[in-house]
Amino acid sequence: MAELQQLRVQEAVDSMVKSLERENIRKMQGLMFRCSASCCEDSQASMQQVHQCIERCHAPLAQAQALVTSELEKFQDRLARCTMHCNDKAKDSIDAGSKELQVKRQLESCVTKCVDDHMHLIPTMTKKMKESLLSIGK
Repeated sequence: MAELQQLRVQEAVDSMVKSLERENIRKMQGLMFRCSASCCEDSQASMQQVHQCIERCHAPLAQAQALVTSELEKFQDRLARCTMHCNDKAKDSIDAGSKELQVKRQLESCVTKCVDDHMHLIPTMTKKMKESLLSIGK
């Protein structure tokens, strides 16, 4: 059951990341490469100036990738905390003498609720990231 829930979240997150990459990141990559190429066109610039120019071109994309990574880590941490709470409740129930099958059902139900709650956060998280990526790209 836990594996099925994990797969649900993974597929939703993968879909979100693909959408962000296709609609936002890819455009930023194109801009970065075109900008970097134009840095190399300046025959009067020193090697250091060309390098600094290329670094400036890379900065927005690096910022965008850091933003996506950070948001995904926060999401994973929240989901992990929720499932840890489920595990703690299950352990407490076992310690209190509850039947194993009953505890297993309780754990599955709790984990499913965690996943459901976090699946509902994905559209808002996606919208927030897209808005942030658009502001970085400007």
